[in-house]
Amino acid sequence: MNPTGPDTAAAPIEVNEIDSVPASARAHAPQVRNVFFLLDSFEVGGTETQAVELARRLASAGRRVTLGVLRAEGPLAERLEDSAVSVMEFRPRGGIDSPGGIYQLLRLAAFLRRGRFDVVHTHDLWSNLMGVPAGWLARVPVIISSRRDLAHLAWYEGSRRVWLRRIQSLSHAVLTNSTVIRQALISDDRFAPEKVRVIPNGIDLKKFSRRFPDRTRIFPGPFEGSTIVLVGNMHTDVKGHPWLISAAAAVIREFPKTRFAFVGDGQQRSTFERQVAGLGLGQNFLFLGRRSDVPEILACSDIGVLPSQAEGLPNALLEYLAAGLAVVASHVGGNVEIVEDGQTGLLVPPQDSQALAAAILRLLRDPDLARRLAQSGHNYVAQKYSFERLVDSTDQLYTELLGGQRIC
Repeated sequence: MNPTGPDTAAAPIEVNEIDSVPASARAHAPQVRNVFFLLDSFEVGGTETQAVELARRLASAGRRVTLGVLRAEGPLAERLEDSAVSVMEFRPRGGIDSPGGIYQLLRLAAFLRRGRFDVVHTHDLWSNLMGVPAGWLARVPVIISSRRDLAHLAWYEGSRRVWLRRIQSLSHAVLTNSTVIRQALISDDRFAPEKVRVIPNGIDLKKFSRRFPDRTRIFPGPFEGSTIVLVGNMHTDVKGHPWLISAAAAVIREFPKTRFAFVGDGQQRSTFERQVAGLGLGQNFLFLGRRSDVPEILACSDIGVLPSQAEGLPNALLEYLAAGLAVVASHVGGNVEIVEDGQTGLLVPPQDSQALAAAILRLLRDPDLARRLAQSGHNYVAQKYSFERLVDSTDQLYTELLGGQRIC
């Protein structure tokens, strides 16, 4: 087994607000100084990006942060080169449950014991499976595991799910990034409500501020129509690429100069390219692959679309809104915590190309509506999803648990 993974509406629950703990209590709380993160890889993905950026900012705030990684591969490693974050690899050759995996788990436990860490914080499925038992063996005072998506991996179903739950029960808190995931963990996995915490993702607002880049460099060749962008990996169809491609045919019939830009890559890319070619829409689609200039691409776009089948709290949707785009998203998972239909964007049923096309056409026909939704969405993200808020909330959670208010 390889230690790699793929990459009901409810009102958001505000938790771990920094103002919820009196200043006097915070002043006498134990200082969290030595934090260990564990992550699967440095490949570009929502969880990986959030973990790397959080590690950088905690280190800048004076915490000693070590980022353990199961595979020290991927472009996000560059984000740590100019930071105070230390990086260690614990590669379980042969898989988590192989002899090599057990060896790395014991090696990690020994490393944690020697390092006298205050907190172990694991960020995804594979790091939960290795990092939580290692932290428990090392008797680290605070262990936090994570669940950040609603994907249907083998470990989230059947007998394996029981073992995953037992492993995560060893942690003092299970951290999620959306209320819908919290609800699933409580109802489906029977975690105590007080054990499951929600801290939403953060977004670097300055990075996605609207600019006026060279559109001909980002999108070569003349093009007069609107640009609709989907940022998402293509490992599976979970991000909804096939339904957007199908919807594009109806959009292009009315607005023939519309361009669709796909940012991301994966095993299914060739399948999506064949679907586009089969519909005769090749001249209206750009497959841009993995890019390091996503903010510039969004600044050259008009509408951001995320028609996912399942979501936690998607970075792509936050990035669209931070960049000032009007958005269309599927009514699933954490999407409904970011987008209020008709107020900060438009929501459509998942796997419904007809509804998706209708929503896109509504925005193209009514530019004033698109501008109003984009402005409202940008204001909402700026208020609720800053990285400063993420760092403060995470640091407060560490301090609370280290102070003895642990959940066992």
